[in-house]
Amino acid sequence: MKKILTEYITETLRLKNRVVMAPMTRSRAINNLPNDLMVEYYTQRNGAGLIVTEGTAPAPEGLGYARIPGIFSDEQTEAWKNVADAVHRGGSKIFMQLMHTGRIAHTHNLPEGVRVVGVSDITAEGQMWTDQEGMLPHSQPEALTTAGVRDVVDEFVKASQNAIRAGFDGIELHNANGYLLEQFLNPNVNNRTDEYGGPIENRSRAVLEIVQKTADAIGKEKIGIRFSPYGIYNDMTPYDRNEVRETYAYLAAKLNDLGIAYIHISLSPDIEAETLEAIRRNFKGTLIYCNGFTPETAEAKLQEGVADLIAFGQPFLANPDLVTRIDLDAVLNAPDYNTFYSAGADGYIDYPSLALADN
Repeated sequence: MKKILTEYITETLRLKNRVVMAPMTRSRAINNLPNDLMVEYYTQRNGAGLIVTEGTAPAPEGLGYARIPGIFSDEQTEAWKNVADAVHRGGSKIFMQLMHTGRIAHTHNLPEGVRVVGVSDITAEGQMWTDQEGMLPHSQPEALTTAGVRDVVDEFVKASQNAIRAGFDGIELHNANGYLLEQFLNPNVNNRTDEYGGPIENRSRAVLEIVQKTADAIGKEKIGIRFSPYGIYNDMTPYDRNEVRETYAYLAAKLNDLGIAYIHISLSPDIEAETLEAIRRNFKGTLIYCNGFTPETAEAKLQEGVADLIAFGQPFLANPDLVTRIDLDAVLNAPDYNTFYSAGADGYIDYPSLALADN
């Protein structure tokens, strides 16, 4: 049997296979609430050993994109229960990715009266979609005060508790792809002079405080985190490569001491083997690799032993029965890029499975 289809069992995870459905923003949460369409979407894909949800805002200020879900209200928490229950009925585990967009936001996408906040007041280059006016430049962020950072920490902890209350097996902190937590790490974005700015230890402080307090609240075994070393998405301008390596090696060691379940690495073309080796050396828990994998390259990476699980994004988006297709060496559906972020069922729950194709 292919290694990717075998069980994965550790002290913190018990998965029916080594296939992970990667977190993918899909923008179907009308009024920022999970709905029946989303329940169907996740149900279709519960062949995965582990599903990580789309980025879900832990606070109103984190709702930077149009139609993304939140987990900060009782109404949102109740709505998410239907997703967790459906996935569990298929025998999969599901972690909720907590994503605070920070400066990657537009005020049109936030609730009325809510402001865009960031690690600093540096506006991100680029544009984003708003349902009101189409593509617009990112809004000017308001720099969080020291007290404001501590409030964000508490918001993540409360959101984690809400996710567990909704029936999720754990949470993944989105410390990647240019969103708020990674904004702390990058010295080109983080110009703070308080205890959350300056040296690597200070720039790492916010995420480590979140992890510690969340572990105290829900258990360390229910926490994962996402990294994207050397990524430039969302105006993450590059900084010294050795400092990048030192940053992620430091985080990996601290997270290992805290005993979290996994680190999920979004690989970029510029990532260096030395950085991946430093993370693996310093972190003894589960390591997930993601980005650009085919079933064949995923199997090869698992056989190599450098990663424990492989996450698939677009292949899972377009192939609800991806695990079956991996098992049968079947051809994969191609994704429809035009419907990635639209509001309806098209390009969301209508990709054909093999069973449908045979009928």
